[in-house]
Amino acid sequence: MKRFPAEILREYGPFPGVEHVHGVTFDGRHVWIAAGDRLDAFDPESGRTERSLDVPGHAGTAFDGRHLFQIAEDRIQKIDPETGRVLATIPAPGGGGDSGLAWAEGTLWVGQYRERKIHQIDPETGAILRTIDSNRFVTGVTWVEGEFWHGTWEGEESELRRIDPKTGEVLEKIEMPPGTYVSGLESDGGDRFFCGGGGSGKVRAVRRPRRAPPARAPEGE
Repeated sequence: MKRFPAEILREYGPFPGVEHVHGVTFDGRHVWIAAGDRLDAFDPESGRTERSLDVPGHAGTAFDGRHLFQIAEDRIQKIDPETGRVLATIPAPGGGGDSGLAWAEGTLWVGQYRERKIHQIDPETGAILRTIDSNRFVTGVTWVEGEFWHGTWEGEESELRRIDPKTGEVLEKIEMPPGTYVSGLESDGGDRFFCGGGGSGKVRAVRRPRRAPPARAPEGE
C-alpha cells in the first residue's frame, strides 16, 4: 500500500452563512456544497459563490451529468439544479446514518459513517446492490478514471483512501494534516479532489497522486 502526505493546492471559504460542509460534488463548472438547509455552488477558479438552492443538504451530494442527488436526513433527493425542484425521492440505505454520495456506473454509491460501509444502490428504488466494508469511519466517496476513493474521519485523523471496489482492500492513502478533516469528497475528473472541511466551513483542493506512465516496449518487440 502506498502512502502520500496530502498536497493541498488551495483552500476555499469559509463561505458566508456556511457553518459546516456536509457534502461536495462537481458539475464540471461549479463545486456544490451541502450546507445544512441549502446547496451552494461556487466557482473553483474565483472561489466565489454563484448559486444557491433552497433544499436540505445534510450529508453527501452527487451529480450524474444532469441532476443533483442530495442526502436529506433518511432519504436521497433527486434535484433539478436549474430550479431546485425535487424530482424524486428514494430511501437512504443508512436510514439517517449516511455520509458520502457519488454517481458512477449508472448507480449511486453511499457511505455509511459509523457503520464503516459503502453501499452501491439503485438510483430509482434505493435497493442495495452490493456493500463494501471499511475499517474506518466513511465520509465522502468518489470515482475518478476507474479508481474508487473515499474519505475517512476518525478522532483527529482524516485520510483519502483508494480502495479495490470488489474487495475493499486499501491500495493508497493520502494523509491529511492533523486537524484537517474530510466531510465530503469529489474529484474534478482529473488531478484534483475537492474535500469538504467539516465545521471549518471550508473546501480544500487536494492533488491526486500522479501515475507513472506505462513502460514502453523495446523497439522491435
